Amino acid sequence: MPMDDEASRSVPLNLTLALAALVIIVAGMRAGSSLLVPLLLSIFITVVCTAPVLWLQRLGMGPRLAVWLTLVVIGGLLSLLGLLLVNSFGTFVDALPGIEQKLYAYYLGMLDRLASMGLAIDTNRLAEMIDAEQFGSRIPALIGELGNLLMQSIVVALLVVFLLFETLNFRNKLSHALANPAPSLRRVRQFSLTLKRYLAVKTLISLATGLLVWLACLLVGADFPLLWGVLAFALNYIPNIGSAIAAIPPVLLLLVSPDGGLLPALMLAAAYLAINFVLGNLVEPKVMGRALGLSTFVAFLSLVVWGWIFGAVGMLLSVVLTMTLKIALDSHPQTRWIAHLLGPGERILVEDEEGVEVADRPPWERRDTE
Repeated sequence: MPMDDEASRSVPLNLTLALAALVIIVAGMRAGSSLLVPLLLSIFITVVCTAPVLWLQRLGMGPRLAVWLTLVVIGGLLSLLGLLLVNSFGTFVDALPGIEQKLYAYYLGMLDRLASMGLAIDTNRLAEMIDAEQFGSRIPALIGELGNLLMQSIVVALLVVFLLFETLNFRNKLSHALANPAPSLRRVRQFSLTLKRYLAVKTLISLATGLLVWLACLLVGADFPLLWGVLAFALNYIPNIGSAIAAIPPVLLLLVSPDGGLLPALMLAAAYLAINFVLGNLVEPKVMGRALGLSTFVAFLSLVVWGWIFGAVGMLLSVVLTMTLKIALDSHPQTRWIAHLLGPGERILVEDEEGVEVADRPPWERRDTE
């Protein structure tokens, strides 16, 4: 009994210490966000890039040559896309003052029509709430944020290069650094494999979303289709609200465009809704499996928390960061219960090669154990 009393009294102390450590870690991440954001971006890009490197090695190519070829191909594609995107974004910025005036005039006309229908609306008061000049003053801040992100892309590219070459010898370094490397290597392999496949599937689905949005914008005649396709690709990583945010600019622009109108804008909004419903609610859960899902509350909370810590980049990577944490927690038996709390609540019980039941395993791991 004394031992049980002592153990029960230590629980609040341990919980307090754990919460204090969590607060210190979060405060440190926010204080060092300028350093951590490029590092996190480079790590996730490196994880995705290891797939073609391993594929080239299976074809018989040397490890270093496979890394260089992957970097050259991906760098060339990104450079071409960057040139097209910069040209499209520059044209959009030049046309932005006229777009603001048209949106503001359309907004005032809508308020006048609502007031003429008998609704008690003070058009002057509502017009002051959404002032074109105030809206335009926020645009330079947004452009400055995007410019800062583009400046950090050089640092991210260099980090990706060094990290890809570092992965070639990481397994040997870890095996020499640990006394008993077998359990750690097994957990690292499980974690890296699951994370790599999750990021690869998420990136492919986001890429498909961007391509379909680009095609939809072309079909309905929306301006700057490449810009909206890239925006849909990037914001597809943001849970719940990312797809809605990506649809707002092109739909509003098409609504006030001379070649557009209400019907084309509704058609484009319906296309956005159909694309995100099919890919986000049907294809993605089936490919990834419910085991790699997050509960709705955790997904939205991760958006708020990571956005507060890392800003806009944290919002883009909120689900990826939370899924990385979930996969890391699920790879160790002592922390697997926390991973279950982050999940959607559905358990899929299978037996691994040692006959031990493992919950919430993704479809590819279940196929490996069958």
